[in-house]
Amino acid sequence: MNHLNNTPMKNQTRITLLSLCISALFLGFMGTPAFAQDEQEETKKLARPAFESAILLDNQTVVVPIKNTLEWDMQHRFSPVGNGIEDLFGIYGPGANIRLGFSYTLIDNLGIGFGYTKTNGKLLLDGNVKYAILKQTRDWSMPVSVTYFGNFALDTRSDDNDELFAEYAHRMSFFHEVIIASRITPKISLQIAPSFSHFNAVSDSLENDIIALSFAGRYKFSPQSSVIFEYTQQLTDHDKSTFDLQPGISIGMEVATSSHAFQFFVSTFSGIVYQENIVFNQNKFDSDGILIGFNITRLWNF
Repeated sequence: MNHLNNTPMKNQTRITLLSLCISALFLGFMGTPAFAQDEQEETKKLARPAFESAILLDNQTVVVPIKNTLEWDMQHRFSPVGNGIEDLFGIYGPGANIRLGFSYTLIDNLGIGFGYTKTNGKLLLDGNVKYAILKQTRDWSMPVSVTYFGNFALDTRSDDNDELFAEYAHRMSFFHEVIIASRITPKISLQIAPSFSHFNAVSDSLENDIIALSFAGRYKFSPQSSVIFEYTQQLTDHDKSTFDLQPGISIGMEVATSSHAFQFFVSTFSGIVYQENIVFNQNKFDSDGILIGFNITRLWNF
């Protein structure tokens, strides 16, 4: 869906600087907890990661792979299932979206990445950063893991006549979240993640900024297999009542090894890029809004 073409746009380009500053502040303040954590690890053993993969359904997890790890991600969303067998429940539908991404853990607890996404008629190039601020310990002296994730996305569609974007900065959007998770038992893990999404330019009736809260978890029923779920609720909304902004609901299965993770699920989120889902999703949890998706991750250690 094109949210900019042939419609008046609200421009808040100055917020671009604010979004960049938020990222810088997070990274600046992360140094102190990290050094303190290094000292604690000498005497306290860390708990096993709450999740098997850095991605869970339509969001990130607290997991940052170990230093010098390269991660490859493939995320695919098919069309809604409403046409049934005619397009094999959306698998052969025309509205499929896909993202290919890579990330690399430069130093302990810090990863950077990029990806390219075809999503709802847009072509998005994204860059991201992820930092593990705190890690859960086995003795529960630190009961949770805390990670920051942020990205920016650039819409790369051709626009020779400036019909889509009056200025280059209008192509950009940003996403920030703090992820808090805990491995409750060897089988149960839960996480919560408040987030802030910003678009430099949107249709005149929409808001540039949306705050949301995501809740996710897994139940591990075998050494390699889990049931996983996620619910994302927008806490702010667009002013225009006719734009029916909908939360994200996802549930599925995960099969994971030390270097692979495969997630197969149904979801109401089709946009893949996080701010696209949160700011523009209108899919309801019914046959016209549910779609089939999968995520594949592969790790290489160097």
